Amino acid sequence: MMIAGMILLAVGLLVSGFFPLYAVVLIALFLAALGKAVFDPAVQAYISEQVPYRRRGLAIGFLEYSWAGSALVGIPALALIIDRFGWRSPFFLMGLLALLGIAALLVLIPRQKDHASLHPKIDLKAAWQRVLQEKTTRGALAFIFLVSAANDNLFVAYGAWMEKSFGLGIVTLGLGTSAIGLAELLGETLTATLADRIGLKRSVMTGLALCIIFYAMLPFVGQTITMAFVSLFLIFVTFEFMLVTSVSMATELLPEARATMMATYMGAAGLGRAVGALIGGPVWLTGGIFATGLVSAFISALALGSLWWGLQGWHKR
Repeated sequence: MMIAGMILLAVGLLVSGFFPLYAVVLIALFLAALGKAVFDPAVQAYISEQVPYRRRGLAIGFLEYSWAGSALVGIPALALIIDRFGWRSPFFLMGLLALLGIAALLVLIPRQKDHASLHPKIDLKAAWQRVLQEKTTRGALAFIFLVSAANDNLFVAYGAWMEKSFGLGIVTLGLGTSAIGLAELLGETLTATLADRIGLKRSVMTGLALCIIFYAMLPFVGQTITMAFVSLFLIFVTFEFMLVTSVSMATELLPEARATMMATYMGAAGLGRAVGALIGGPVWLTGGIFATGLVSAFISALALGSLWWGLQGWHKR
């Protein structure tokens, strides 16, 4: 599945570069996005098969470095490439990198010949039924949907808030976004270094509780540009720590159907982000940063309740 996802990604990117027509690029980018959606849960499931649960936070935390690091370095680099070689050039470059990724998978990751004997085959329908029937997984899916919606409710509005309240221009806002990227890296570092020691379940609960506090405090403490940036930085550090740790924990919620569970988990997160982006604008227009912060805090509190309900009585099997 990892190779299939990378193939879709490579095809989508290269087709976008070779055939710069709107309809073709639209379909090709859909293929590329589909490839990433296939790859992500597959690689999370694979790593979880190889790494014991007591070290899962470390492994998933380091895996997440690749996403945050590539965005932090890659986005400015792509801007320079587009400026020098045109808008089609990044598609060729990223398509080539995807092909190199396929080669790396073939060379570095051995085939799992004994996988079937270690894990009895479970069909997709049965796997979906397990995901949707168990209280633990239902609570986790509600949790990831809600925390993703809460964060994007703020994410789509914070730029407008900073511009309106402090008169910041696009360059300063861009630097602020870079600071958010650094906050995400710090959050992933905390997952890799602390989550296994504290315990994944306790880490997720603690991180989410801190997120709720920081969301609620944002309208009151973010009265100056310095405190606004500090508040946003703390929110994104704790959110990333909580999110990546929750992914580490989710890999063990349904180990007999791990890939299906992770695909559903990431799908619920994507749906939550879409809902958060849709409500973020109206919430901001209705009540400004006061409404945005409190709505995000309220949704996150619902997420905390959902996770607490789902994990009652659960322990790593």
